[in-house]
Amino acid sequence: MSIDSEKDLKKLAAIGKIVAVVRDEMVKQVKPGITTKELDEIGKRVLRNYGAHSAPMCEYNFPGYTCISVNDEAAHGIPGAKILKRGDSVNIDVSAELNGYFADTGATVVVDNADQLKNNLCECSKSALLKAIAKVKAGTPINRIGKAIYDEAASNGFKVIKNLAGHGIGRRLHEEPSRILNYFDKRDRKKLTYGLVLAVETFVSTGARYVIQDRDGWTLRTPDKSIVAQFEHTVVVTDNTPIILTI
Repeated sequence: MSIDSEKDLKKLAAIGKIVAVVRDEMVKQVKPGITTKELDEIGKRVLRNYGAHSAPMCEYNFPGYTCISVNDEAAHGIPGAKILKRGDSVNIDVSAELNGYFADTGATVVVDNADQLKNNLCECSKSALLKAIAKVKAGTPINRIGKAIYDEAASNGFKVIKNLAGHGIGRRLHEEPSRILNYFDKRDRKKLTYGLVLAVETFVSTGARYVIQDRDGWTLRTPDKSIVAQFEHTVVVTDNTPIILTI
């Protein structure tokens, strides 16, 4: 969507703040011995405290309030009985709706920071997101976002996942533009417009460039057990510095 009024911005800011609080609370609870289902229950509780609704559950009947992906799971991991252990890479992806407006955010952490390669991967994915967001400005080609992500990953010796992408958001979880790529596509000549709302996300990998769907019908994982780190913010395009709604 594109913001048409101050009301739109306030409503988006409200749900953006909520998903950020949920993300941060879940990340704080990542520790050895906790299950992904227990983490999801934390997300459920915080969402309900704010009167917000899980977007993947409402929009797609996803079997969890949040998506929790571990190690080679790049996205859409189903919360369950999996017990986290020291050194696991854990992605928390939170999207929700409140009063007809949606926001989406994500972060990846390493349990006890116990694996240096995974720590480096997370730092690279996070810095790639910030560099990508710095390109978000009215009149800028959308493909500059992907170039920033790809360049940051490559400069640190990592790859990007090419069949996962960011997306438009606002009145629905997924809107146009439907694919904000993690790499530069010269054929994509669309330009960002003032007021456009985007979920910009990075998928940085230790090796794989593509993911495949697991037999559960939801989880997307690397075929070679590569590790993936995802970070995500919902932002609003302006003529200058974008508004980040999920800080």
